Amino acid sequence: MDSNATKPSILVIDDDNDLRYSLKRVFASHGYDVIEACSAEEGLEIAGKGQPRVILLDNRMPGMSGIEALQHIRGASPKSMIILMTAYGTTQTTIEAMKFGAFDYIMKPFDLKKILSLTESALAASMDLDKATSETAAVASPGVSAEDVEGGIIGNSPAMQAVFKTIGQVAASDVTVMITGESGTGKELIAQAIFKNSLRARKPYIAVNCAAIPENLIESELFGHEKGSFTGATNQRIGKFELCDGGTIFLDEIGDMALPTQTKILRALQEGEIQRVGSSETIRVNVRMLAATNKPLEEMVREKTFREDLYYRLNVVRVQLPALRDRREDVPALVDFMLKRLFAKGKVRVNAIAPDAMAILNSFNWPGNVRELENLVYRSAVMAQGDTILVKDLPEELLESVGHIPDVATANIAVDEDLSTEQVGKAVSDPLDEAYSSLRQQYSTNLLEHSERAMIARAMKELDGKQAKVSTLLGISRATLRKRIEQYGLEESAV
Repeated sequence: MDSNATKPSILVIDDDNDLRYSLKRVFASHGYDVIEACSAEEGLEIAGKGQPRVILLDNRMPGMSGIEALQHIRGASPKSMIILMTAYGTTQTTIEAMKFGAFDYIMKPFDLKKILSLTESALAASMDLDKATSETAAVASPGVSAEDVEGGIIGNSPAMQAVFKTIGQVAASDVTVMITGESGTGKELIAQAIFKNSLRARKPYIAVNCAAIPENLIESELFGHEKGSFTGATNQRIGKFELCDGGTIFLDEIGDMALPTQTKILRALQEGEIQRVGSSETIRVNVRMLAATNKPLEEMVREKTFREDLYYRLNVVRVQLPALRDRREDVPALVDFMLKRLFAKGKVRVNAIAPDAMAILNSFNWPGNVRELENLVYRSAVMAQGDTILVKDLPEELLESVGHIPDVATANIAVDEDLSTEQVGKAVSDPLDEAYSSLRQQYSTNLLEHSERAMIARAMKELDGKQAKVSTLLGISRATLRKRIEQYGLEESAV
């Protein structure tokens, strides 16, 4: 159907007949003309002829995938707003969806009200671009594997999904990107993802930690020097900017850079020119710059410890990484990823974590963010005696810092009516790991069930019975949670 028809046209491309039927009913009831396609190939043909306003595109279908179809549709129907739908969301899928010009990305199963609202936003954007030509499709960088791009960046939380979308939107341009966030949030991984999805992906990539280089050596490190230019300069040195010509340079901890060096960085950005230390010769360089810091540059600008003009040159696009405590729903996926990577490398024999141990990790604030979590997971996996990390395997300082852990231990013990008051008191007074060890020896059959029941009951109570949040907190699937609720009779008492 022509996009100029009275009813805005929506093309639904999905091999799920039931989903297409549901979406058609919803959109038709709101006055939209709905066209259906059961494969990417059929949808591509329809899109080329009809130029629909909005396309809802499934990612996993027999034959051509949604990501592949997305790239073709951008050329066949450049005005169409494309929303990618998938039940198998990954970091790379999100990045590629935005990189190749999708309007947005939605996970299945989704609420029909949400898809309706998202579609209406896409329609509004389509109207705005009605007289313009959309050329947002990016060219894929050859030789970049999915494993390389993901690089350990894990996160299905809204905050991280927003980060991935930004990566996809800016990667193919040469825009300067400032990556900010607390220490340990993964700023260098984001820089690598931008580079590996860029048109410079086959050119050099050099990362420089500005805080790790002495102030009297950083100019030489970045711009090079001539022989004899200073004491110890026994040979000519080519700097990082020259070595990176045509590629991407990542300046980490740029807030630690001295003002004189900032001036030379500004010139490299503005003019594309550098000079080696001890030389008057100007050298042209073509370098894309990415920068990162955990310092408040705005305050440093006001205090005149960071150049205002350089700040604005670097801060063209900002990627703000959330602290781990602000995306707790990602902790289970991060832990799972870290364990699988360690296991695959043969560093540990552990490949799982107990629900009560996961609940403790979810309750911690993680001041060191993902880096601290990774170190703790590695340490706990090394200390574990079996193939699963248990509460007793977690560091003592972590258990002490999480105030509710002793209460949980008490609740786990007290639910067994056969235990005497004296036994309960003794178990609680012992250190947590000793209490667990002692009780496991005496009640090896029943303790795990009692512990699990108490943990689920407490989580259900604290989260008002919201099973989605409870399953995320405990690191178990919704199906397993429902099974345990029925098994322990918690439907009534825990909510």
